[in-house]
Parts: sequence; structure tokens; C-alpha cells
Amino acid sequence: MRGRRVSTRIVAALTGCVLGGGLAVGCGPTADSGDGDSAGKREPLTVAKAPARLPVPLGKGSKAADDFNGDGHPDLVLNDLVKRDSHGDDAGIGVVYGSARGLAPGARQLLSAARNASATKGQLPAVFDAEASCDLDRDGYTDLVVSTDPPFDGQGQPPVPLQILFGSARGLAGKAVKLAIPPQARFGNDWPDQPVCGDFNKDKAEDLVVHASDGRLSYLRGPFTRKGAPKAAGAPLASPGNVPTPPAVDVDGDGYDDLIVRTAEGSAASASTSSLVPGGPTGPAGTAVALPTGVDVAFGRFGKGKGLDAAIGSMTGTALRYDVPGTLRGTLDVAGTVLDSGDFDGDGLSELLSSGSELRILKGRTTGLSKAGMVTVPPPARGTTRVLKVADFDGDGRADLVVRTYRGDTKDTIAVYPGTKKGLLAREPELTFSSSEFLGMES
Repeated sequence: MRGRRVSTRIVAALTGCVLGGGLAVGCGPTADSGDGDSAGKREPLTVAKAPARLPVPLGKGSKAADDFNGDGHPDLVLNDLVKRDSHGDDAGIGVVYGSARGLAPGARQLLSAARNASATKGQLPAVFDAEASCDLDRDGYTDLVVSTDPPFDGQGQPPVPLQILFGSARGLAGKAVKLAIPPQARFGNDWPDQPVCGDFNKDKAEDLVVHASDGRLSYLRGPFTRKGAPKAAGAPLASPGNVPTPPAVDVDGDGYDDLIVRTAEGSAASASTSSLVPGGPTGPAGTAVALPTGVDVAFGRFGKGKGLDAAIGSMTGTALRYDVPGTLRGTLDVAGTVLDSGDFDGDGLSELLSSGSELRILKGRTTGLSKAGMVTVPPPARGTTRVLKVADFDGDGRADLVVRTYRGDTKDTIAVYPGTKKGLLAREPELTFSSSEFLGMES
């Protein structure tokens, strides 16, 4: 099966020593002498100290992103949960539900292949990883696209490895259904994966784009049925690259989401070029906008341009393209193996998060991004820290940052840093917890 990509952008380390490809080893701050956070003020929660289990709040449907129970508050998805021991099995996918005050670790849910996956030829998958989230059936509850490893004998086209877990008033529930890709939308013998959500044809329904083969993509029009079938799907689309990459963005404000496509992933990503394929009445099509070679791409309103701007990060620096596909350009002497964006101070301009040897935030300004006033975020604990999510979890109009620090396979700290009007981000997390809390939910 082709290598998998976690759609929530948690694939580059932020602290300590850095190796090729942005992966860090355990070189966290020396102020941390154990499992506590680096400031010594808050100890990460363990299973024994985990908050009491709370029921998933009942929702009535919403238009909020990543809102699986439809209560208007975004939720957090966690892959790669910690294990009871280093040789243990992956417990599954963890979901922490949101509330009016932000994430509520007590309202948590464990999704596993044993309980939630659909079997193929009587065999449940061993792999069960979250890949993308959006409201595919247009019922007001976000759905989760999961990748699996169905049995395959190596002959002809492999089965579709993607399944859909539908949201509801009680959150993600029940058995997943297999994503149905009509034969006319498939091409070649690659595994059809790399799902990206977006409304590419402006019909107010979420579509999916997945990898096909040899420079082709499958475009599946929403809304989707509860059996996993798209409303329509035509012949595969010719593409400037093989790797559709989230998030889909409407760069020019015409109502059509546009698709980022890369030529490579994984170890080859440092030499990968990116293109922005515009959406239109028939989906992603037309003349693509070429972006510079780099490891990652992030979009936001960083300044200068009237529309969205692009930042393209590499191991040596970050290229800027203002008002894509405009001609205003810039560069930053800041390495960016993984980039994210969010408006942390609520001024209407996006900040750029750059993940290299450190997690650094550059403030969006009307004059454009610069290193002036750059904020460095201290990690919450000793270990390897990665960005999990940027979203407004507490509803104050400012983006919050969620990071995760690993200390081997059995210990981690997840920390939520709230956005602030001054200083962009709180220096200390307002909430820390551990994914070990999900271990007590396996049976």
C-alpha cells in the first residue's frame, strides 16, 4: 500500500535536535526532569488521574468544521495513541469533544477497527487511521474518512482502502462504510487514497478528491449517501502531481475550493513541487498555478494581498507568494519543514507557524510577514513535539494551538495554548492531558 499521510499535519517535529526531514529526537528543554511540563507547574494527566468520563454532548447539527456531534464546537482527532507498552498494539483513533470552554478531555471516544471498521471478505483491517474530516452527507454533522488495509492478492486494481464514519448528535458512532469509487473514476493499479475534502464545484456539498495513478485523480462529487457512494463521478482528472494535499482553499474568493497537488510525499517531499488547481463548475480543472519547490505549503491572509497568500517552506527558508496567483513575492530566512496558519490575535490577519528546530510564529502584518516580533513557543514537556491542530476551540475569535509531545511509545503530553490579543499565544498551556486516557476504553 502507498505510504499514508496524516491529514491533520502532525508529521514534523518541533523541538530539540533535528534530523533530515524535520524529525526530531528527544532533546527537549533541560528544565523538565520527568513527566511534568517544562515549567514544572502542571503535570500531564495519566490514566489514574484522567478526568472523569463525560457523555458526548448532544448536538443539533452545525456548520462548524470538525464538529462530529454538531454542537457548534470543534473536536480533536488523535492518531497514534500511546500504548500500554512499547510492543503493544495501536488502540485506535481518539476523539476529544469540544465545549463552550474549549476541548473537554473527559468527553472522549475511542474508535477502533474491532468496533467501528467494516470487514472485507470477513476480515477486519489491522490499520485504522484518521485521514480527513468534513460533512459528506450534508446533515450538519462532520464525518471522518479513515484509511484501512483491506486484503488484496496483488492482482489488478486493489480495493478501496478508505471508509467513512458518519457523525451524529452523539458523535461518531456505529460501523464505518466503505467509500464507493465508481469504476469509471478509477485509473491504474495504485491504492486509491490521499483523500481531500472540499466544495470544488460550488454546490454547497463537500466533495472528495483521492489519488488514482500516474498523474490522475478521482473526483467524487458530494453529497454522499450513507452507503458511501458519491452523487456523481466522472473520468479521472489529469493532474500536475500524484499527491492531493489538504486543506482545500478558495484562494480567489469565487466560491470554488481550489486543490493543492504535490509531486511527491514522504522522504522525497523536500524536492516536491506544488500546484494549485482551481475549482470550477466541473470540479478541479483548468490551468494550475505552480508554486516553488518545498516541503510544505500553508495559506492565509498574511498581508499585502487582497486574497489568500501562500507560504512554501523548505529546510533552508520559506518562500512567500502574496495574493495568489499574484506577483508580490518575498522570502523568510526561516526553515519550514511543516507550515500552518491561524489568526491567533483576532486582528483579521493570519500568523504563520513554522516548524523546524523550534515552533515559531510570525505575525501577519499589512506590510507582509517578517521575522520582527517572532514568537517561539516553548514545548509543554520533554520529548518530540508536533503540531496537532490550529483552530478556535473556545469560540473567542482567536485561533488556539494544540501540540503533542512524545516520550517514547508509552508517554505523551497534549497541550492547548490559547491565542491572545497581545503576544499572539499564551506562554503556558491552559490545558494538558495525555492520550493514555484512551487506554482504559479498549474493552
